[in-house]
Amino acid sequence: MREIPRWNPINVCSYHLQEAGATPVQEIAFALANAVDVLDAVRASGQVPDDQFPTVVGRISFFVNAGIRFVEEVCKMRAFTELWDRITRERYGIEDPKLRRFRYGVQVNSLGLTEAQPENNIQRIVLEMLGVTLSKDSRARAIQLPAWNEAMGLPRPWDQQWSLRIQQVLAYETDLLEYGDLLNGSHVIEGATDDLVAKAGAELDRIVEGGGAFSMIDQLKSELVASHSERVRRIESGDIDVVGVNRFTETAPSPLTKGFEDDPEAAHLVVDPAGEREQIEAIEKWRVERDDTAVQQAVDRLRRQADTTENLFPVSIELAKAGGTVGEWSSALRDVFGEYRAPTGVGGVSAGVADAMMAVRERVKAASAERGGPIRVLVGKPGLDGHSNGAEQIAVAARDAGMEVVYQGIRLAPAEIAAAARDEDVDLVGLSILSGSHLDLVPETIRLLRAEGVEAPVVVGGIIPESDQAKLRESGVSAIYTPKDFRLSAIVSDMADLVLNRHT
Repeated sequence: MREIPRWNPINVCSYHLQEAGATPVQEIAFALANAVDVLDAVRASGQVPDDQFPTVVGRISFFVNAGIRFVEEVCKMRAFTELWDRITRERYGIEDPKLRRFRYGVQVNSLGLTEAQPENNIQRIVLEMLGVTLSKDSRARAIQLPAWNEAMGLPRPWDQQWSLRIQQVLAYETDLLEYGDLLNGSHVIEGATDDLVAKAGAELDRIVEGGGAFSMIDQLKSELVASHSERVRRIESGDIDVVGVNRFTETAPSPLTKGFEDDPEAAHLVVDPAGEREQIEAIEKWRVERDDTAVQQAVDRLRRQADTTENLFPVSIELAKAGGTVGEWSSALRDVFGEYRAPTGVGGVSAGVADAMMAVRERVKAASAERGGPIRVLVGKPGLDGHSNGAEQIAVAARDAGMEVVYQGIRLAPAEIAAAARDEDVDLVGLSILSGSHLDLVPETIRLLRAEGVEAPVVVGGIIPESDQAKLRESGVSAIYTPKDFRLSAIVSDMADLVLNRHT
């Protein structure tokens, strides 16, 4: 506030909550609980005078998700707006309505994008965009839209342009932005909003009374995994309809995807490996030409400062100006603070065993008795990909089927996964990658597994284009699953077969 007055330092992200399976009530309550914890900590620090605290509150912003249930999403944003106004007014005493404004940007939902009949994703994206624009009193300040083919591979510039044009048509051709709030006075909208305000407010009170979002993070994460498990189970059972996936699956050939098998670069973005080499060469050249003594001195100052309660920004800027890298900066902070490992949320969560999974469980139970011990599965997420939802659901489903599951969370190095597989003596390794880096990370992980003496079969799940799958199989992958493979019972059954057939 004092040193960088035009910078808004905190953006509370509820987007990932919905991607992780949050209900609207959870999404509202968990996000607002995060914001409350941040503001409470700032106020308790004593570093901001009371008369300047409203400025801090006014600079909190949010990044929100918008799903396919249109009315529910409209009401969710209206509830967010109403509750934030109430919190800032009653908890923090903010009188200026501008400083109580719920300022948010939005990306519409990626969780609902489908690999099957991907052309359906366009109407999903449009409907989700309308959910955060029609209600002017709770309209997004900024919007970003995913591409129609993100469940198939990295989108090309043309795919991204299509999503940009959707926004531009709304802004420049329609009259939707020229009027006041079109939904004010709707009994349906106001009733559903009031219901969400009441339920989310009660959930927020529960979290605050329980010590806040920071102290309850393990429990909240488990609740998210449980919500997502329920959603996945209902899609698999047909209780939730997904057009083109579990309903209306018949289709004419799509001209958008036809013929791409022979020309993968026409279907999705293929990153040039030369880009990685250029970056490595550039940083090596940078290190050769900089003053290493000045960098080391700046690193030492950062490390000393981190061991106090003093502001880290000035010494961080000094390190940057001396020529330090982000890696050197973060390594110095790890030396002092250690490395945080987020809770996985899978412990104690059960999705409820459906008939299809019950049959798998019985087979696994019988095989475990015959083997003299349960099937042991390691679920790993190598690389920097932070999307943990698929890995978590596989871990829960495998455990529901009677397997023992080792899952240590996200952002692991291939060497860490290989060491864990060795130490845990696992029967199968499942790798989850959604970052487009599967052709690098999967072969490297398999190489290290074999070097550690782990001969267990390896399966891979993620957004993996058809053109890449043969290469992965050549590297030793036994099975590959993509977003079209939504039946967890079938995936877990395959995993059991791979283990049992290997020992027969």
